[in-house]
Amino acid sequence: MEYIKKLNDFSNNKWEKQKIIVIYWPTWSGKTAMSIDIAKKIDTEIISTDSRQIFKSLDIWTGKITKKEMSWIKHHMVDIISADMEYSVWEFKEKSEILIENIISEWKIPILCWWTWLYINSLIYDFNIPKVPADEELRNKLEKQAAEHWNQCIYDQLVELDPVYAAELHPNNLRYVIRALEVKLLTWKSKTEFREEKKLKYDTLFLTPYSGDREELYERINNRVQIMFNEWLIEEIEELLKVYKKSDFWMKTIWYKEVVEYLEWNMTLRECVELVQKHNRNYAKKQLTWFRKYEEINI
Repeated sequence: MEYIKKLNDFSNNKWEKQKIIVIYWPTWSGKTAMSIDIAKKIDTEIISTDSRQIFKSLDIWTGKITKKEMSWIKHHMVDIISADMEYSVWEFKEKSEILIENIISEWKIPILCWWTWLYINSLIYDFNIPKVPADEELRNKLEKQAAEHWNQCIYDQLVELDPVYAAELHPNNLRYVIRALEVKLLTWKSKTEFREEKKLKYDTLFLTPYSGDREELYERINNRVQIMFNEWLIEEIEELLKVYKKSDFWMKTIWYKEVVEYLEWNMTLRECVELVQKHNRNYAKKQLTWFRKYEEINI
């Protein structure tokens, strides 16, 4: 495999900086299998950089790695909080940096895997993440608007106030859209103004598991979504909605809203599946744009 040579060269090169491996590419492109393969080859541990796999009970929908898939490889930042809790990028960064240092102290190269762009960047670059306290009244107001008018309504507000940062987010990533609006409205500064991107903190190897064309990736996404519906996705969401209020849960999780709409008889199952496939394809397209930056670093 092509990445094996890159991995060997990277492992053998001596640099002053500590080493880290980043496995990235859009959703359902084979990152999990690649991370396990590499972790076994170099005897190391994996840190999840997925903003949804941190939540317990979101198993089928997030494509969460199973215990069997983990094999004997140690994984971090998976299933760490309940689905109704808040978890900021700052909290993720703070805990993950400790994990990275611990892994490096054991003479291992940490692997960052999965696909939340903000989570990855918070670790590999120096960011001054704004410590702006949450405004629950504002959040509740925005969440209510999203429930009544869909996520695009909230995203359009961010585009108007902070178009530069809005370009980095997907409209369905409601948690981050609301947070960006919160920071902007409370400080009148864009989150980009708090960001000081410097050189990479680590000697970083960026790897992608999949190099096929976009149409092939979209087909993989369509197939994976159908499999998830076949694997009791709807039943998983029904169980979650018994435990958490709709406004507290599905509003904050990408693509759950479509399934809830189906459960409330607002669309057919086929319409639901097709809409979920469409939104996943759209999100993958956005991810490809974000990740071009990593390709430039690799050149």
